[in-house]
Amino acid sequence: GSSFSICGKTGLFDCCDDINSCCYGFWCCPCLACTVSGKFGENRCLPLCDICSPAITSAFGLPCCAPPAALTLRVGIRHRYGIEGTLCKDITTSCFCMWCSWCQMHRELKDRKKNSPVVINIQPQ
Repeated sequence: GSSFSICGKTGLFDCCDDINSCCYGFWCCPCLACTVSGKFGENRCLPLCDICSPAITSAFGLPCCAPPAALTLRVGIRHRYGIEGTLCKDITTSCFCMWCSWCQMHRELKDRKKNSPVVINIQPQ
């Protein structure tokens, strides 16, 4: 399926791979977005900028904008994990498939955390 890119572990429309993430995103996308932001190490309230940004930009005569939090987190996840892709694809995905994008980012972070090695540092006394 389509994904972050060839190197991503989860595709944009791979909801059946982790139905819980997609159900969570469907019933409460803002909650899922805040969870993704927190798991990535950012402020959990960051996605709330996406709710406010359309109102702010339309007040200045710009009726359409890319959601800043969704876009920056998507790009950040791609860069942190070395996932191939382009900014143009990230903008398109964030603008036109925002819910699927949040679900994909949630699955990607869950999968990365599940498969990351645990480091135990034992200091002699």
